Amino acid sequence: MLTTRQSLNQATNAVHAAAWATQDGDLHVVREDVGRHNALDKVIGALGRQGLDPSTGFVVMTSRASYELVQKAAAAGIPLLAAVSRPTGLAVRLADAAGLTLVALLRGRSGNAYTHPERLVAP
Repeated sequence: MLTTRQSLNQATNAVHAAAWATQDGDLHVVREDVGRHNALDKVIGALGRQGLDPSTGFVVMTSRASYELVQKAAAAGIPLLAAVSRPTGLAVRLADAAGLTLVALLRGRSGNAYTHPERLVAP
């Protein structure tokens, strides 16, 4: 669970997190920052430093799914971006055009698939 891996947020209640997980949901890289974009940048950088293939997993964010996050994920080769809050309309359109699966409104084990739901597998 991402919230248990957010030490800075537990101390401050004021930062976002981004995490890269394997297809089975195991969190391998978790990074926090006051800016959601910075948190994702940190995850992408860590994937490169650790030699992990971004396309073999997905990213989950504790924020709104903005078009900038979609662009960064797509450019890094991440096939799925999941966020706890609603996506912007532009984020949905860009995700669709980029072939990125965009899931938002995460609530436990449920969420809304806005684009390319064919990548999702029911539990």
